[in-house]
Amino acid sequence: MSLRPLHDRVIVKRLDQETKTASGIVLPDAATEKPDQGEVLAVGNGKILDDGKVRPLAVKVGDRVLFGKYSGQAVKIDGQELLVMREEDLFAVVEGK
Repeated sequence: MSLRPLHDRVIVKRLDQETKTASGIVLPDAATEKPDQGEVLAVGNGKILDDGKVRPLAVKVGDRVLFGKYSGQAVKIDGQELLVMREEDLFAVVEGK
């Protein structure tokens, strides 16, 4: 199944967070926080402005983005947890590695 977000919404997959500390201690899943970074899997057509024009989104598929800890609506598709959120809920695009 594939999702096509509407208007200014994006589909984001959370990126796995490191579960090992700098000293090598492995943290259990219950002790780790949900990551606040993800990869954009799909984007809508754009935000509809007051004058009826459509402003394209600034993010594209494949971008690595930062978002708030409680941003978006979680949905489960084909056993995979994804987030649906508005572009305005994204804080930044992570550039470089």
